[in-house]
Amino acid sequence: MNKKLITPRFIFILSVILFGAFMRLVPHWPNFTPIAAIALFGGAYLNRKYLAYFVPIAALFISDIIIGFHGTMIAVYLCFAITVTIGLVIRSRLSAGTIVLGSLSSSVLFFLITNFAAWLGNPLYPQNFTGLMESYLAGLVFFNNSSIGISFFVNELLGGLFYNLLFFGAFYLAKVRFPILSKA
Repeated sequence: MNKKLITPRFIFILSVILFGAFMRLVPHWPNFTPIAAIALFGGAYLNRKYLAYFVPIAALFISDIIIGFHGTMIAVYLCFAITVTIGLVIRSRLSAGTIVLGSLSSSVLFFLITNFAAWLGNPLYPQNFTGLMESYLAGLVFFNNSSIGISFFVNELLGGLFYNLLFFGAFYLAKVRFPILSKA
């Protein structure tokens, strides 16, 4: 039986993802964004696997058209796809613990992968293990200034946790209020 795609549940989930993409466009602390939360939420709740990847990635791409592209975009999109996969993995056992673990995991992976890409393409760092470690250390303390948050890495962790709490919490409360959203 072919299930109908456009349902109140799908529209609500799509709205949350589009809201997340829009939040990238408003002023915020560096890396305190809903990027990882969009991917984790989409992976956890979009029932069709191709939509779980396509909808969040399309939302990210559209907001990137406005914000602008940079040299490590491939790494960012790879992280995004991995985070969608984490959402797919935890979808059958969603709980506060799995959501927090998924959020923290996606933030750490984002840090590791994007800083690896920055090291790979930056002649500032020697292209050896020591240079890679220098890149990671620089990433940990980059913009360590309280006027713009704690650091890029900590902002990523806190932003992921905040937006995951917001997205997953809003959907949970909406399902309680409107049981039709519980139907897949």
